Amino acid sequence: MYRLLFSLGFSRMDPERAHHLAFRVIRALPTFGVGRLVERATGPAPALAVEALGLRFPSPFGVAAGFDKDALAVVGLGNLGFGHVEVGTITALAQPGNERPRLFRLVVDRALVNRMGFNNGGADAAAGRVSRLSRRRHRPVLGVNIGKSRVTPVENATEDYVRSTKVLAPHADYLVVNVSSPNTPGLRGLQELDALAPLLEAVRAAAGRTPLLVKIAPDLEDAEVVRICELVVRLGLDGIIATNTTISRAGLVTPAAEVEAIGAGGLSGAPLAARSLVVLKLIREQVPADLCVVSVGGIETAEDVQERLDAGATLVQGYTGFIYRGPLWAREVNRGLERIRRERRAAASVA
Repeated sequence: MYRLLFSLGFSRMDPERAHHLAFRVIRALPTFGVGRLVERATGPAPALAVEALGLRFPSPFGVAAGFDKDALAVVGLGNLGFGHVEVGTITALAQPGNERPRLFRLVVDRALVNRMGFNNGGADAAAGRVSRLSRRRHRPVLGVNIGKSRVTPVENATEDYVRSTKVLAPHADYLVVNVSSPNTPGLRGLQELDALAPLLEAVRAAAGRTPLLVKIAPDLEDAEVVRICELVVRLGLDGIIATNTTISRAGLVTPAAEVEAIGAGGLSGAPLAARSLVVLKLIREQVPADLCVVSVGGIETAEDVQERLDAGATLVQGYTGFIYRGPLWAREVNRGLERIRRERRAAASVA
């Protein structure tokens, strides 16, 4: 049914408008108890729960940052079966993001290109919502992803991140430093060690006991990934999220002229899967077994999620697959993971 709706309706609609329409429905799910009814059909089995970051994740599968930028639909997303929701990216200062159009579908590639530009209402506005969410008993694990305000010069980035950290970290289950979006000028330069080390040290101090992770780009050279892993371990961070969107357009099926007409932005979805998996395996080779590694990029099916878990991911996130798989996506993944595990147990008992 969703595939038909997507083909006849959503695919013909402006992608950002379609997102907002779907988002409003998800946000409304908890109203009048509808969300809990939905959750009876979508919720993960207890056996899928994962212990990480000192927290219990009901499922290893969650929503990546970018879908819920202002922590408005966290409970509804949990009702749909996601084990955690990473909100943001949230910046210290409210900002409208880049001019529209800024979100584009590459349907034949099962991909998106976005140059949203961290559009959000700012850390102070989000803090109240995150605080209220933190006090709810029934909700998914809540991560908060923070980035640099566009108007803040790169040389003042640390102060900008620390400001967000101070108001958001006390209420978050975990905090993520995003230095890898391609849509904020100068941001990816913060992945260079001489800039990244003092930034992470300052945020770590401001975050207190809240688990801290850093999100990196897929476009880093392998040697750069290794150096960031070494830094994360040295500073005592709690994890790494890999990866963000890519600036590469290699291997796309969409006609080159169409891709060129879209212009700049980060590419997400199926074309990112191979590189994301390579980066995951590289990270897992470099860091201790108990360090949380969250894999993102090109996830659509339960088989994709299980492949990342088998490759060493602690948790897995998705976003673009939501657009192509529909509102029951998390349910499909959770049920698929249960099936895969049953099949493996059966095979092991026969062997």
